[in-house]
Amino acid sequence: MRVQIDACLDYRFPHESDVLLALRARPGRDQYIVSEELSSNGQSLLQGVRYASRNDRRNWMVAEGYVSLRYQATVDVLRPKLSIAGRRVPPRPHLPASVIGFLMPSHYSAGADLENFAWTEFSHLNGGDQVLAMIDWIRGAFTYAPGASNAKTTAADTFASREGVCRDYAHVLISFCRAVGIPARMVSAYAPGLTPPDFHAVVDVWLDGNWHLVDPTGMAEPEKLVRIICGRDAADISFMTIFGEAELISQSVSACEAPRELEAA
Repeated sequence: MRVQIDACLDYRFPHESDVLLALRARPGRDQYIVSEELSSNGQSLLQGVRYASRNDRRNWMVAEGYVSLRYQATVDVLRPKLSIAGRRVPPRPHLPASVIGFLMPSHYSAGADLENFAWTEFSHLNGGDQVLAMIDWIRGAFTYAPGASNAKTTAADTFASREGVCRDYAHVLISFCRAVGIPARMVSAYAPGLTPPDFHAVVDVWLDGNWHLVDPTGMAEPEKLVRIICGRDAADISFMTIFGEAELISQSVSACEAPRELEAA
């Protein structure tokens, strides 16, 4: 499936500020970047992150005054629709080094109450079946409520309040998974069909030797998502990290399935 992405961000920076951007789609075995362009107008300077790995496609921007950013891309998503039911987690000593860190608690995804609950509620299941049961519980227990959380809200806060948005649902699922020994990481993504359109936070779980995308909110289809960046929690995957002050003027994010004639071209 081919996805057309168009993200526009307009901000005003009262003073010169360093800004770390995570807007560009991540290349991988299940998505191929056909074309892309990241551009800025105004008093800004874009550059890549020094010595970054192939999959780290973040950019630094030195910004001051009014800045308009635009990211346009065409991405082929090569991810089949698969169920994680029955998929297994390998023994911990068999995990790749790059995966081990996603077993550990992190700033937003931790809390003894969540860990105890996960063991009590889901320990009778294994692997993918555990993850599916966790997702069912979250969807049944939580209310999706824009404005109910903020940048400081942790998984423990969300677990207590039973409401939040995509980042909060993802933090709780990640906490549950790590508590029972399933490596889990947070993913920022472009999501075709998301209403309203925006950057979307979902979860990768490590099962049967590969990462598998799941969306605890149920608002997006994992086989259509375009990964942007992955990390331990929201602190690692923000689309814009500002070292200074900024005022949001406007922002729009569009991710649409390409027309069939364009996909076949």
